[in-house]
Amino acid sequence: MKTVYTCFCTDIIHEGHLNIINEALKLGDLTVGVLTDSAMIRYNRFPSVSLEERIDLVKKIPGVTNVIVQNRISYDEVFETLHPDYIVHGDNWSTPSMQAVHDNITALCEKFGAQLVEIPYTHNEKLIKLDRQMREKLAMPEFRRGRLRKVLGMLPLITAIEVHSGLTGLIAEKTIVVDGEEINQFDAMWISSLCDSTNKGKPDIELVDISSRLRTIEDVMEVTTKPIIFDGDTGGLTEHFVYTVRTLERMGVSAVIIEDKTGLKKNSLFGTQVEQTQDSIENFCAKITAGKKAQLSDDFMIIARIESLILEKGMDDALKRAKAYVSAGADGIMIHSRRKDPGEILEFCDSFRQTDKTTPVVVVPSSYNTVTEAELASHGANICIYANQLMRASFPAMENVAKSILTHHRSHEIDSELMSINDIITLIDEL
Repeated sequence: MKTVYTCFCTDIIHEGHLNIINEALKLGDLTVGVLTDSAMIRYNRFPSVSLEERIDLVKKIPGVTNVIVQNRISYDEVFETLHPDYIVHGDNWSTPSMQAVHDNITALCEKFGAQLVEIPYTHNEKLIKLDRQMREKLAMPEFRRGRLRKVLGMLPLITAIEVHSGLTGLIAEKTIVVDGEEINQFDAMWISSLCDSTNKGKPDIELVDISSRLRTIEDVMEVTTKPIIFDGDTGGLTEHFVYTVRTLERMGVSAVIIEDKTGLKKNSLFGTQVEQTQDSIENFCAKITAGKKAQLSDDFMIIARIESLILEKGMDDALKRAKAYVSAGADGIMIHSRRKDPGEILEFCDSFRQTDKTTPVVVVPSSYNTVTEAELASHGANICIYANQLMRASFPAMENVAKSILTHHRSHEIDSELMSINDIITLIDEL
């Protein structure tokens, strides 16, 4: 018999999948692939059930006798090991990520003498509702909150980008770049106090109160599903921080990062140009411990941000604090630097990993922006935050539009640089 292969990227089996199975069985001996967790994430499909459960779902489908794990979105490994005569797939190739899959399959079919059989994609009200329900499930607090911890175990490096509104949240949620057979997207979102303050026209001195900042989180959560990391500045008074932890946890935020400074907040990138006071190790450890005692779930993370390198206190002080903060209960360590080269960040990661192999390390390559994600991961970093780039991009773009209108007394000259009206009114999905 001919060898037939199809692959599913789903947590549920519905009539569309069954239709593909039935058509595939007509062609020969069917093998069904199930994508791994990490491959599903790259495919913008976060798994809500385990790989073992997804395999079991497929095995229960009548007619399916052989199930394998597909480790990558590309089909190269499948062709090299299974040598299928037919690849059966739905004809839903409209998105860039799906087009990349299509190109990969057709190239391999030509190389190995196989045939791609396209099955009309099943569209009806029931399936549309199912897709929406699956997406809404991922947006629910109990699911969203635990995603960061789960992804830490699935990917070598998590990338997060700053968002400060529902619109920027949509950019973080939906932006996908296809590079050959690689599909790249952001894994999480960072709610920055700097960008939140700037978006409101306020200085970054903790002037924007927590209620306003929580409203920003709500705006982002209403239109996204990806995990949120919250910039908690210093965390404030310990007595206040415990309530912040409870609130963020209840909302579905995955993590809060607090920095070990005291007094009036000044942005870290000022370094020693302005007076900044680092908290004592004892006081900051007490704040971490109090926050951990206050949280109710195991999902929420409190990450300690170390300012020793910013304040030129030296590597030994940074490493000493990291060890103490982990002992106090910190779920991760963020190390910050304002140098143009990544040397001291990489040195910290290497030294920290000599004694601690598991605690997640967060880095923020704003000033040392020539370092690659692969290099950061190779030195033991787990989360890379692009902390202010969307905000920094928006101001000059909007200012340029304003200047053009004032110069030409009309908007025609700048129109080619603007998003079309049709695109803007269809950007937001309707229920």
